[in-house]
Amino acid sequence: MANTAQEYLRRALTAPVYDLARRTPLDEAPALSARIGRRLWLKREDMQPAYSFKLRGAYNCIRQLTDEERGRGVVAASAGNHAQGVAMSARELGVKATIFMPQTTPEIKVRAVQALGARIELGGDDYDAACQTAIAFSRESGGYFIHPFDNPEVIAGQGTLGIEITQQLAAPPAVIFLPIGGGGLAAGVAATVKAVYPEVRIIGVEPEDAASMHAALNAGKPVDIGTTGIFADGVAVRKVGQITFEMCRELVDEVILVSVDQVCAAVKSIFEEVRAVAEPAGALAVAGAIQYAARESDKPLPEGDWVAVLSGANVNFERLGHVVERCALGEGKEVLLAVTIPERPGSFLEFCKILGQSSVTEFNYRFAGKRQAHVFVGVRLQEASGDLQSRLLKRGYAVTDLSANEVAKLHLRHLVGGRLPSSQRERLYRFEFPERPGALLEFLTVLAGRWSISLFHYRNHAAANARILAGFLVPEDDESDFHQFLEETGYHFTDETDNAACKEFLSAPHAMQRPMKAAVV
Repeated sequence: MANTAQEYLRRALTAPVYDLARRTPLDEAPALSARIGRRLWLKREDMQPAYSFKLRGAYNCIRQLTDEERGRGVVAASAGNHAQGVAMSARELGVKATIFMPQTTPEIKVRAVQALGARIELGGDDYDAACQTAIAFSRESGGYFIHPFDNPEVIAGQGTLGIEITQQLAAPPAVIFLPIGGGGLAAGVAATVKAVYPEVRIIGVEPEDAASMHAALNAGKPVDIGTTGIFADGVAVRKVGQITFEMCRELVDEVILVSVDQVCAAVKSIFEEVRAVAEPAGALAVAGAIQYAARESDKPLPEGDWVAVLSGANVNFERLGHVVERCALGEGKEVLLAVTIPERPGSFLEFCKILGQSSVTEFNYRFAGKRQAHVFVGVRLQEASGDLQSRLLKRGYAVTDLSANEVAKLHLRHLVGGRLPSSQRERLYRFEFPERPGALLEFLTVLAGRWSISLFHYRNHAAANARILAGFLVPEDDESDFHQFLEETGYHFTDETDNAACKEFLSAPHAMQRPMKAAVV
């Protein structure tokens, strides 16, 4: 693999990317450096003309084509950043470009690609579906398919970023953190850096819900992980490339996973450092650096400077609301708790006094019965989460930490209303499907049948996937038929009936209770 690294270094050194791309700054991040305990630098690929590193690989690939190949045009598939890189490169070189994008692609990215002169074809619910259509079209039309990551010239173009990092620092960095989707950036940077400085640690970062390289490394080959979360849509790849897998297996030292909340916290941290709004995929490397430092806190951290690649800033504006909502949880500065308190006058006040000077960010109450009330509370922490819970437990409160419970964070915190009578048998399910015009109506039409819907919660998060929490009245004798019905709908679903948060706030009381007054503060 040493020969491979040297070959990609040679390719990168001769790559004509600076005809269009620029050498981006390496900005110090003082606050993050203090938090991590090592000087951290941000490689500002959000400052490229197309606002992401993808321009490097796209331009290098098209630039290397023969005149005859360029004459037939180029074809690409992308949810946004690669599409913009290909479109901008094609315009610069006078090449016709046809780009296939998932129908879930945010409109801002579609408009950006169209403005660059490319022909857009929308189709499929995710990148992988669009990619298959693009490959078929390239075969029919004769257009050259510009793979977003599994192409040697694309990888070499991304590798120019690694050369810049080593040139911009006085000494080689100790660690470089890189986002991984298909693996093109990680492969290229790992090759060009390790060809000269093999001691530099290269750490890839993936979202927990789109960990295709992590799965491939565990399996010893690229594998299709089936479905991916698309919050960080720039890295939502079901299967990594064969070339990139082989290179990452040999040259990338480790791949770590981060949660959505941790990515949201990283977006906030980047903004506070350099006043740039990173897209979720663009913030992955920073999230990885923070988690790596926390994980290794009881061990000696690698000495020297650390670098995190801020890989892109093509963010869907409406998605920022979700970032704001979740970043405090990702920072560990907020905790969501389910607390059972006595159902009597003054109990709310007593509970709030125990919280002390902590800022309450959320407070939802559901009347549950004669003796107890269940409270959903968000608290801005001024102490360790465990300390707060210990204080509550010592005062006799039943406490459940919901900070990592996705159903609680996505749905239950926004629900209002009461519980069903105990005589009713309710089953709760979470559904996800691509967010597109008419999708919700289609979903409701399919569900129409003999089982009554007892709960329905839908909230548009400006994400590519719609998220539904629904309850159904299903007699025990109908259980088998109902499950068969759900399977036949074709929708991805998860049974949340036994979810601890659902049981706490949605399940019927054990016995019928006569109407009673709620607690008085």
